[in-house]
Amino acid sequence: MAMKTFLNLPVKNLDRSVEFFTALGFTFDENFTDENATCMVINDDSYAMLLVEPFFKSFITKDLADSTKVTEVITALTADSREEVDQLVAKAREAGSPRIGDVVEEGPMYSRSFEDPDGHTWEIFHMPLD
Repeated sequence: MAMKTFLNLPVKNLDRSVEFFTALGFTFDENFTDENATCMVINDDSYAMLLVEPFFKSFITKDLADSTKVTEVITALTADSREEVDQLVAKAREAGSPRIGDVVEEGPMYSRSFEDPDGHTWEIFHMPLD
């Protein structure tokens, strides 16, 4: 069964998050954007909903994790090449990522990670499928 994926992430400053991810090359669906949230397009079937913290809290019953202190999830995205991995991480650094991870090579997989302005961890990896 094919399903679309919507990742919901709390953010402290929506404008700052949009600026950061725009610098990485992502676009946003204005049909799902207002003062509380925006829909970042990852691909045709995957999206990240960036929700200001008070709005995000209206959907949850547990405490909100402080992603600057704990890792609540690692969002992993594929790249077409090692060079694309490095380019995207370089853009994250230039856009002000608070943390850039080291290169990880495990067998054919090549990956790097970065944190967005809210401390959410993103991993970009390339793994040939040949």
